[in-house]
Amino acid sequence: MKVFGVAGFKNAGKTTLVVELVREFRARGLRVGTVKHAHHEFDIDHPGKDSYQHREAGAEEVIVASARRWAHICELTETSEPALADLLAHLGDLDIVLVEGYKHGEHPKLELRRSGADAPGIAEKDNSVLAIVSDSVVPDASVTVLARSDINRIADFIWQHAAVAD
Repeated sequence: MKVFGVAGFKNAGKTTLVVELVREFRARGLRVGTVKHAHHEFDIDHPGKDSYQHREAGAEEVIVASARRWAHICELTETSEPALADLLAHLGDLDIVLVEGYKHGEHPKLELRRSGADAPGIAEKDNSVLAIVSDSVVPDASVTVLARSDINRIADFIWQHAAVAD
């Protein structure tokens, strides 16, 4: 399984790019997974749903399963946030995993920049950033710059530079 990340600051378009990349890799016949890092509390189940009620009652882990999908929810009440490697170990037989966020992780990644956004660059301070994807020219870039509109070239770059997960 190969692993490659998409990093950037808020509203850079990370999710949109990851969705496009998932579609591109699936069109190439690859099995694709994603890991999304959230900087805030989130729910995948909602008030009124059985799984929500289980968690609210105090269950530390809840699995919801059907004939079409399953989800495993773990409450981290007394443990720290899991490392990316620990999360990857839970994934099945995939060809590539796209990691959204985890901008400070050591896995190879690209930095997404949007013109007009007032955000500091990541690539200049992080050797794990192998390319910048931007909708405009990036003067004096320290790494390869890929055009945001060229999803095929971005996917090729990712496939060529992705790390093999341990």
